Amino acid sequence: MTDSILETEGLTKEFRGFVAVNGVSLKVRRGSIHGLIGPNGAGKTTCFNLLTKFLQPTRGTIRYDGRDITGMKPAEVARLGLVRSFQISAVFPHLSVLENVRVALQRQRGGSFDFWRSEGLLRQFDDRAMALLEDVGLTGYARLQAGELPYGRKRALEIATTMAMDPAMMLLDEPTAGMTHEDVDRIVALVKRVSAGRTVLLVEHNLKVVSGLCDRITVLARGSVLAEGDYAEVSRNPDVIAAYLGTEASPEGAMAHG
Repeated sequence: MTDSILETEGLTKEFRGFVAVNGVSLKVRRGSIHGLIGPNGAGKTTCFNLLTKFLQPTRGTIRYDGRDITGMKPAEVARLGLVRSFQISAVFPHLSVLENVRVALQRQRGGSFDFWRSEGLLRQFDDRAMALLEDVGLTGYARLQAGELPYGRKRALEIATTMAMDPAMMLLDEPTAGMTHEDVDRIVALVKRVSAGRTVLLVEHNLKVVSGLCDRITVLARGSVLAEGDYAEVSRNPDVIAAYLGTEASPEGAMAHG
């Protein structure tokens, strides 16, 4: 067992001559919260899609838990314990909050379609589903239709359904995008809480979000790694500040505008 759970080497993705991700070498330490950040157009989402196998790289390799997963499909890497949560909330809006988590638990068990047949079969997952809802602060919303949840709570439900897959590593795509300050604080606290015993890689635009959350941060700009380190290091880096603001500025300015 190595210290790194996810590694890339020379990861590159080209679209008709445009290089969206350029030679990215990344190491995510087992048990850490690792941020992949950068300004708009930096290549974060493309890199994320490569890591989760929704895109195939033009060149380079991806290794997860010591295994080469470069040619694998998304479902195959999910079964290995590498599970992503989508930027656009991916829940069943007409099912209750509890039913959404039960469906995810049954999918983890391997029954993809039989949940439509047997209410009794699903009830066996209630205790675990309620425990997951408690983990994400949604116990009081269990019977509510998922589509009626406020935006921030819907993202919490999405994290609960991701956790239902019992991943060793969670990949979160802009988990605080479009949220109020109150919701942002709640989701940051939630990510801290659910990271116990697993690795988290999150794509984020906002430096302030990762400041108190990530153990290590990789900054992308124009598809390449611009800087890497803890928050104190990257927030002081003149190249990072320039990439975020388009000009030389104070670290505080970069944080405020990131």
